[in-house]
Amino acid sequence: MKKYIMAFDAGTTSSRTILFNKNGDIVSSAQKEFIQYFPKPGYVEHDPKEIWSTQIGTAVEAMTKIGAVPEDIAAIGITNQRETTILWDKETGEPIYNAIVWQCRRTSSYCDELINKGYGEMFREKTGLVIDAYFSATKIKWILDHVDGAMEKAKKGEILFGTVDSWLIWKLTDKKVHVTDYSNASRTMLFNINTLKWDEEILNLLDIPKEILPDVRSNGEIYGYSSDKYLGGNIPIAAAIGDQQAALFGQGCFSEAETKNTYGTGAFLLMNIGDKPVKSKNGLVTTIAWGLDGKVNYALEGSIFVAGSAIQWLRDELRIIDSSEDSEYMALKVKDTNDCYVVPAFTGLGAPYWDQYARGTIVGLTRGTSKYHIIRATLESIALLSSDILKAMEEDCGFKLKSLKVDGGASNNDFLMQFQSDIINADVIRPKQVEATALGSARLAGLTVGFWKDIKEFNLKEGDKIFKPEISQEERKSKIDRWHKAVDYAKGWARD
Repeated sequence: MKKYIMAFDAGTTSSRTILFNKNGDIVSSAQKEFIQYFPKPGYVEHDPKEIWSTQIGTAVEAMTKIGAVPEDIAAIGITNQRETTILWDKETGEPIYNAIVWQCRRTSSYCDELINKGYGEMFREKTGLVIDAYFSATKIKWILDHVDGAMEKAKKGEILFGTVDSWLIWKLTDKKVHVTDYSNASRTMLFNINTLKWDEEILNLLDIPKEILPDVRSNGEIYGYSSDKYLGGNIPIAAAIGDQQAALFGQGCFSEAETKNTYGTGAFLLMNIGDKPVKSKNGLVTTIAWGLDGKVNYALEGSIFVAGSAIQWLRDELRIIDSSEDSEYMALKVKDTNDCYVVPAFTGLGAPYWDQYARGTIVGLTRGTSKYHIIRATLESIALLSSDILKAMEEDCGFKLKSLKVDGGASNNDFLMQFQSDIINADVIRPKQVEATALGSARLAGLTVGFWKDIKEFNLKEGDKIFKPEISQEERKSKIDRWHKAVDYAKGWARD
């Protein structure tokens, strides 16, 4: 009898492996951080080999902790940081350059060129995305243009491209399988979300050879099997899904209009919009949520580039907290921010502003501003950025949000969740199991191999804790107005 589903959770700052049982409970987990490289201002890179070694290392560790053997594991589901771009040599398996991370802004000026030439609407119609350095397409082009001999080898099919899911599947199957899934493909800025194919016109425009691209598959099917040299047996790899879509699935947002926010390194709000794409008029992107059983579900998404990483900044760079958990205690030492606002636009602003030249700003400083005010203002900024996106979603879809489901590390911060509820004037529902991302990929893999027969077998509970709004409309409006004034100061700072 198979006892567990294994989830690979390949995040932006760490790799994790979690083993789930039939109830969706965590029975074992292991996590390892990996190095963040910042070679120039605005540049962010990872070592693909370290992503692989930490991921497979945590898988072995999670199994060892409970004495699990390959025969105990029904399937592997993979969820991953999206848009991060890896190109590797098909023969040797060696990356030809570091992974260029979704946060990296190195291709901003090239994106400006595409926009100035009038391609914005074409990309929006085909891919659902705005032209931005955030997505994979211009990162691929940068590597092909900057690594000696890369373009020639790519045209001969000697180089492969993948987002992190592709890289892990290729490694795990010992170079046998080169695939990606609908959700990750829809984040590359190369995939047509209407035809469900790589878009020839865009590939030609960016001069990206089609030979390097993976096959695109549904989010729940057996792509291949793990080589026994890694986990001691051939376990089916039965799901892959980008981390934010995985959280939407893990939170049980299976119906139209259900919305979740994942507070991780960044914060990502997704609203299930059903089986037809909706074009945003308010700076959101349209993305594929998942493809299953021949049907595709779409989502509206707003991305906040800096959320949990703003709390890490307080800890690691400013050193005004000792641990991320301290931020809540420190924020509650003061009754408000003393009219201080932090705009954590360290790598630009995502939705709904899309300003790749915005940079981090603190405004409203006075002699009376203490570290507690700055800590509180940093936490509030995450909720205020989220509020901006939710307002855009409501305008695009024409209805008022009743509740927001939340997950991710920073959702454990009660102060932040209460402020989020206050500022959006809606209930915030936090489940007992905040590892919705890993759980989403596990559920997809489990459905694929029959570990769960259907979604009715998922243990979907209402929130473990529900936060309700407590402030007046007048106070809410004043806070949001001041926030928007602060955001205006952050815009365009890095533009020459």
